[in-house]
Amino acid sequence: MPLVSMTELMQRARKEKFAVGQFNLNNLEFAQAIIEAAEEERSPVIFGVSQGAIKYMGGWDLAVAIAKTLAERTFVPVVLHLDHGTSFEQCAQAIRAGFTSVMFDGSHLSLEENIRETKLVVRMARAVGVSVEGEVGAIGGTEDEITNEEELLARPEDGIRFYEETGVDALALSVGTAHGVYKGVPNIRHHIIQAVTEKIPVPVVLHGASGVPDDQIRRAIEVGVGKVNINTENMQAMTEAVRRVLAEQPDLYDPRKYLGPGREAIKAVVKAKMRLFGSSGKA
Repeated sequence: MPLVSMTELMQRARKEKFAVGQFNLNNLEFAQAIIEAAEEERSPVIFGVSQGAIKYMGGWDLAVAIAKTLAERTFVPVVLHLDHGTSFEQCAQAIRAGFTSVMFDGSHLSLEENIRETKLVVRMARAVGVSVEGEVGAIGGTEDEITNEEELLARPEDGIRFYEETGVDALALSVGTAHGVYKGVPNIRHHIIQAVTEKIPVPVVLHGASGVPDDQIRRAIEVGVGKVNINTENMQAMTEAVRRVLAEQPDLYDPRKYLGPGREAIKAVVKAKMRLFGSSGKA
């Protein structure tokens, strides 16, 4: 089927209390693994594409071509989503290229500026049927030198105001997660999620969910998370599989012989996450 926006998916996820996984599209093997997992689990899925991935793949058109081709071959709903777009212009570029959803990350701005810029993105996107995710609070990387994590957390009242003034389809909140590999056990502030989702009709997005204990993710979904982002665990799974194959066969030179097992390792992670998120069978 054609690529879809995530508006209806987010509304259904919120109503039925499950979450749709966003899995990053980094190359063809990642894309194939994610789609195969979605088909086997009969789950909707969101391809997340970062600026780094766009640069690595060589342009917007190649990312769209991969996602569009795989979506048209399958029966499950597939969203192509710009992850952490940093400007109106970048979101517009993604939409022109064929993305069906965009995230405008204005978390580096003041709340007032973030609201103003996000409203512009929403107005543009809605005109062409594209969904929008916004962000309140700072979701950093675990490699960052964070001296006071509490300073990065979103305030519930800010999240509520942000939604009321922008009308985004999903809202990313800083609730204690981070991008990358955790050095300890993350601590999700479920009370922040709940305080916000009790006042707004759209779900919260959990970024940096790789490595977060299953029980914390289940609880987050119970209190209003409807989209969960996974990338690092897929990267780790692929890398471990490739290393294992090359260690066992040091003379191997055909990349298909080690990227294939890497792809299967990603698929296993994605399938497990879809079951955890409750999206299996929701296609």
